[in-house]
Amino acid sequence: MTTALSRRYVGIDLHRRRSVVATMNDEGARLGCVRIDNGPLELVKAVTAHGGEIEVALESTYGFYWVADVLAAEHIPVHLVHPLGLHWESRRVKNDERDAAELANRLRRGDLPEAWIAPAEIRELRELCRYRLKLTAYRTSAKAQIHAIMAEEGIAERTGRP
Repeated sequence: MTTALSRRYVGIDLHRRRSVVATMNDEGARLGCVRIDNGPLELVKAVTAHGGEIEVALESTYGFYWVADVLAAEHIPVHLVHPLGLHWESRRVKNDERDAAELANRLRRGDLPEAWIAPAEIRELRELCRYRLKLTAYRTSAKAQIHAIMAEEGIAERTGRP
């Protein structure tokens, strides 16, 4: 018999606008699966709907940080899943509900390929580095285009050297 204080395993298949949240108990019985519009209130409501001690498995996809931050603020442990370790390509049927349920089940079994959730300070530094890299790539591309036009027109490149 399952008590209100038993552990709940939640898998979240996160997408840009809507996500699927699946919950199962210690024995692996599926307690629920809901599709939500992404937002902090909807997320917390769906994750905590079945009570108990909650753990969440979240696939590392674009924009997952807001989910990790919202759940951390609610003191809900989050396990970030490395997507390459899931081997989804070997499954015959793949859909959002099955993905969320599989994340919850693998968390329950303890065989998730976990990744590290960087703290806010590290994320900020990463974003600055990525932005600098992007700006450098734009500059390099613009210079290459200018040099190509100059070469087509027969204009010699001036290097500023004697």
